[in-house]
Amino acid sequence: MTLQASERSRWRNVARLIVLALAAYGAWYLGTDTVRRVTADAAPRPVVPRPELMSNEQAIIGLFEAAKGSVVFISTQERVLDYWTRNVMTVPRGTGSGFIWDEHGHVVTNLHVIQGGSSATVKLADGRDFEATFVGGSEAHDIAVLKIAAAKEAPAPIPVGSSGDVQVGQSVFAIGNPFGLDWTLTTGIVSALDRSLSEEDGRVIQHLIQTDAAINPGNSGGPLLDSAGRLIGMNTAIFSPSGASAGIGFAVPVDTINRVVPELIATGRYAPPSLGIDVDETLSRAVARQLGVQGAAVLRVQQGGTGERAGLRGVRVERRNTIVPGDVIVAVDGKEVDSGALLSARLDDYKPGDTVRLKVWREGKEIELTAELQQGN
Repeated sequence: MTLQASERSRWRNVARLIVLALAAYGAWYLGTDTVRRVTADAAPRPVVPRPELMSNEQAIIGLFEAAKGSVVFISTQERVLDYWTRNVMTVPRGTGSGFIWDEHGHVVTNLHVIQGGSSATVKLADGRDFEATFVGGSEAHDIAVLKIAAAKEAPAPIPVGSSGDVQVGQSVFAIGNPFGLDWTLTTGIVSALDRSLSEEDGRVIQHLIQTDAAINPGNSGGPLLDSAGRLIGMNTAIFSPSGASAGIGFAVPVDTINRVVPELIATGRYAPPSLGIDVDETLSRAVARQLGVQGAAVLRVQQGGTGERAGLRGVRVERRNTIVPGDVIVAVDGKEVDSGALLSARLDDYKPGDTVRLKVWREGKEIELTAELQQGN
């Protein structure tokens, strides 16, 4: 009996081992299957082949690739004096964009991009850096011309279009280096035309193109292109409480650029058309306040100038030191003038030798004079 009980106990143990082994095998098998299923679920999905890009996408890509080489990145430096060591150091000042103007290595940008810097570096799209020399600038238009010593190796100049036939609603494309990033493309439309922008010093920049293409710090000086890839403007300013794009950007029209830049290259400065007179903003405001006449008050008429030939009168002092106001120009060819800055902007639409009609307030009456514009100083 004892041997039989011992035998049964042994077989029961064997049976337990077999059951445990089967259980272990089942658990392993199920776990392996779960792993297989999880691995299969985490595998990359197959890529669906895409059709050809739409024609408008291909056109925009082609436009960017064709124009990118003509756009440059501009960084400026300034020299500062260390207060403690009295050493002069060169430190970064600012950045902006620009574009190749011609095959002689001239680069066009905004004057405010380089103003205040002691030196400037131009970086091409292929990564090459060149020290730039200042050729000339016009504060009245916020335009500057630089030159790099890469005439034979420089990219092709950007194609020049016309801004006279630009229409509200047409597509535009801005290329530049916003926030110092590499070449960036933004798109939008022409939102408005013939905008004016008043600077802090009283200057007025006229005929600006307004666009909703995203323009941010660093885009200044970069090109605004039409759908044919032609230059129609130069991005110059944004309206933004935060300093970033708010969908209101302004560009100097290419017709202005094409008039001013050749003169900057030839002489280093832009001499606007002139009436040969001196106007004074303080006097203009005083006349407006006391006499209710908005315009550009003539302070002095230059001897032998076109203003004198036209019959304009400046301020004069009569007996008993009585100061008599001179003429106040209130319109040029029917376009109103309310300040000396706006008078200069109006005259900038003409060339020396052109004749303009002036509406003038004189001693309580409005008269009309004709004047031939002369070359300014």
